Amino acid sequence: MASPFSGVLQLTDLDDFITPSQECVKPVKVEKKQGKSVAKIKIEEDGSYFQVNQDGGLQKLEKAKITLNDCLACSGCITSAESVLITQQSHEELYRVLRSNKAGGQQQVVVVSVSPQSRASLAARFCLSSTETARRLSAFFKNLGVHHVFDTSFSRTFSLLESQREFVERFQRREQDRTALPMLTSACPGWICYAEKTHGDFIIPYISTTRSPQQVMGSLVKDYFASKQGLSPEQIYHVTVMPCYDKKLEASRPDFYIDESQTREVDCVITSGEVLKMLEQEGLSLADVDSAPLDTLFSSVCGDELLGHAGGGSGGYLHHIFTHAAKTIFGEEVKELKYKTLKNKDFQEVTLEKDGAVLLRFALAYGFRNIQNLVQKLKRGKSHYHFVEVMACPSGCLNGGGQVRPTQDQSNKDLLQQVEALYQAERPLVPEEDQRVADLYDTWLQNMGAEKARALLHTNYHPVEKMNNGLTIKW
Repeated sequence: MASPFSGVLQLTDLDDFITPSQECVKPVKVEKKQGKSVAKIKIEEDGSYFQVNQDGGLQKLEKAKITLNDCLACSGCITSAESVLITQQSHEELYRVLRSNKAGGQQQVVVVSVSPQSRASLAARFCLSSTETARRLSAFFKNLGVHHVFDTSFSRTFSLLESQREFVERFQRREQDRTALPMLTSACPGWICYAEKTHGDFIIPYISTTRSPQQVMGSLVKDYFASKQGLSPEQIYHVTVMPCYDKKLEASRPDFYIDESQTREVDCVITSGEVLKMLEQEGLSLADVDSAPLDTLFSSVCGDELLGHAGGGSGGYLHHIFTHAAKTIFGEEVKELKYKTLKNKDFQEVTLEKDGAVLLRFALAYGFRNIQNLVQKLKRGKSHYHFVEVMACPSGCLNGGGQVRPTQDQSNKDLLQQVEALYQAERPLVPEEDQRVADLYDTWLQNMGAEKARALLHTNYHPVEKMNNGLTIKW
């Protein structure tokens, strides 16, 4: 499995190292929003920083330091602001909220949304099916005091449908807008962080504006679910279980903060590995936890069986957008995609051809080296792709840095194959055939393409100015 943060966000060149005399710290101004109050951070000239309390007093804060193994080197290193946000997201934070609820403190409705990649990872560790893992996770979390457990395959249906529609729109305006294609996926926060901090204004126009399944679930929980429950968004504490640490950064983006209610759409992200730590902390094996019914409001189910999506373990974006575009734009029914491996298994190509002409050319690019090559081709004007599924981790999301690690008698390769098999064993659901999602488009979102759908299912990206931090980085 990969190291904690995605490969795109790590120092990768041989020249990229931190000498003993260098501190991996980049202090910047931070505003930490806590409930309806704002905690301001004051930075001193010597690099130390203080929290300014409401009474005007100063509380010295420990410098945020990141080890080389954990480094997010998008433009040199992770910012202190980002590391503060990450430390606010952990399984200990979830425990804190649950303890507060039990003690009769500020009561919050706790919602946990579990990704299919995390389910597959935990299923492999405990020799269970993905669906059975979901049931037992539901019981485990509810025994701790969680109120609702959902499945992000449901929110991914929205992401796939919006991505399909967005690609068709971009394809139709490609002659007038040179940045319309290739459309690059936006579901991987490691890739997004790298793109914003390293290539900024050049690369951002190519990136799909569709939210990731995690952040679509944030909209579902803090908007639709909250209104149905008669709750305000800040009365809900929303936790997601994800396969990578980069998702913590995604949840912390200002774009996903609800100013009116002073709350995030996703309050806390914990990884598959952190769920394993929680089980160990409780002295439990998931295999010994009783099953509990799935919460079906935001879960894709058929009977008691959870449904997934066709395509690869990173969400199947290439698969669904390709088949939809082939049918919608060219009237071609594609039953099976034929992947052609190019330089390595993490760079593959799919084409739609007719009468000797290539109508569509799609690719997937996983891992830093392939992403770097893709960006350089774009800069030289030599990319001939219409769409690229971009993921930071080699082998994609199933190999995320937050997944459960192999045991001593397992190899990384064997475990990944096992996780992939469990993930692919889920029965696929065609996004266009999910009637509950279609109903939510008509009621909650006021139809596909409406202003509300744009606000809750899409987002924006922002170039980040590089800061000179003393590290020499060669991309």
